[in-house]
Amino acid sequence: MTLIIVIVTVLISFAAFNNQQLMSKLIFNPYAVKNLKQWYRLVSSGFLHADYMHLFINMFVLYSFGTAVEHYYLLIFGNAAPYLFLTLYITSIFAANTSTFYKQQNNQYYNSLGASGAVSAVLFTSILFDPYANVYFYGFIKMPAILMGVAYLGYSYYMSRRETSDNINHEAHFYGAVYGMLFTIAFKPSLMLYFIKQLFNY
Repeated sequence: MTLIIVIVTVLISFAAFNNQQLMSKLIFNPYAVKNLKQWYRLVSSGFLHADYMHLFINMFVLYSFGTAVEHYYLLIFGNAAPYLFLTLYITSIFAANTSTFYKQQNNQYYNSLGASGAVSAVLFTSILFDPYANVYFYGFIKMPAILMGVAYLGYSYYMSRRETSDNINHEAHFYGAVYGMLFTIAFKPSLMLYFIKQLFNY
């Protein structure tokens, strides 16, 4: 399922890079969502990216952690795992954009895009299962997954407070991360205790 999501996202992003009309129709514009009832933008924007680097980073992180989450889901949820993973991913795009929608719904000039909210959900779901898994920042800096996650949220908070023109909704990273963990815990509440136990048994 992770690979399918990556392929679909790459294809849509590539198409939008060369088609400004398509980009305008799919990008997250809270004003259009509210006034034109284009609710699909809350999700379609998650399949768009600002540039090739933005796309590569998100898809690299998604594939790296998404395959791990799918493995854990399969162990816990069995045959329902692929459907739950797809539901996690799609609904996390929506959830990550919700706060921004309420803040920017009267601002017709606000636009944002990117899978970062959903990728954050997948990343932190992986951390829920194994907070001390080794990850390699920039490919060679080894650190526990939970440390990388906290650093990622810190960076997202910092960027969300800056005035940028990259159309990347950095605030969505935080809400996506929280949603991803809560989504999974809702289906398996005992995972919360399992997560806490792992934190203190390091």
